[in-house]
Amino acid sequence: MAQIKKNSIMDSSIYNSLVMAHSVGRWIVLLLLLVAIFKSLGAGNKPFTAGHAKTGLFLTIFADIMLLLGLYLWFAGAWGLKLIQEKGGVGEVMKDPVTRFYAVEHFAGMLIAIILLHIGKAQGKKNVPDKIKHRRTVSFYILALLIILVSIPWPFRIAGAGRGWF
Repeated sequence: MAQIKKNSIMDSSIYNSLVMAHSVGRWIVLLLLLVAIFKSLGAGNKPFTAGHAKTGLFLTIFADIMLLLGLYLWFAGAWGLKLIQEKGGVGEVMKDPVTRFYAVEHFAGMLIAIILLHIGKAQGKKNVPDKIKHRRTVSFYILALLIILVSIPWPFRIAGAGRGWF
């Protein structure tokens, strides 16, 4: 019995650490995203350099890591699949704005944003003039940024009330 309790505490500790990593990781993604946006906005007619490509690469790598962490948290944690099962289905979850945010909106918004980040990164590989590459990447990155900002459980939102900035 004591062994089971010890393991559940350990699991809780690991889960909480992953939540913290996911929460702190958002700042890395946001920072890289802002760097990528400003690099392409400031480039104008300048060449799409390896620096632009590397920024996009690091951005998508960190976003993918966040996706993997988020998927684990969604399936293993209390705010995703288990919440849907406990509430009796998606219909019940959709009635409450906080549970809907965590079980559906956050997951869907972030998935869409990550897809847009990958599309934006891919625009830098196309055989088009550099000005068009910059314009396309910045368009997809800004759209992804807006979706990310709406999908984060900020402390000033109902879904993020009581949660810190990290």
